[in-house]
Amino acid sequence: MSEATEGELVGAGRRAVVITSSTRAAAGVYPDRSGPVIVERVRTWGFSAGEPIVVPDGDEFGLALRDVLASEPDVVITTGGTGLTPTDVTPEQTRPLLDRLVPGIAEGMRAAGVAKGVPTAMLSRGLVGIAGPTLVVNLPGSRGGVNDGLDVLEGIMGHVLQQLPGGDH
Repeated sequence: MSEATEGELVGAGRRAVVITSSTRAAAGVYPDRSGPVIVERVRTWGFSAGEPIVVPDGDEFGLALRDVLASEPDVVITTGGTGLTPTDVTPEQTRPLLDRLVPGIAEGMRAAGVAKGVPTAMLSRGLVGIAGPTLVVNLPGSRGGVNDGLDVLEGIMGHVLQQLPGGDH
């Protein structure tokens, strides 16, 4: 479990929002497969989290992310749109909204996937950064990539949440 005071979950009293970037899931072609995985996991960390917001790739994703950030949640985790296809523009939509990048987390998530024998994990272009008081994490759209990324986040989330408002490191 992440760093937390004894008996307290790292996300207790904090809010997480999940956004799924998928044109096909938004159109109802198939269900969102990765967003619910994230919601379930962050709830086990103690965060309050509603159902995933499912939007098409591209500008609609960027608008949804901007709207969510205006409400200043503690964490926003996105899934989808981080690959190499022409419609995979989640990083391009995310970057202008970030005040600071945290590249080590994104690099760690990619490295964790590769270490598990998934060489394609290095193709994820997902970003991690800070937007105001909020940690923003782009995860890939696959359930495996989401789980690998969440495994990395779980180990550092307590420390991240301590530092965001100015806590000691």
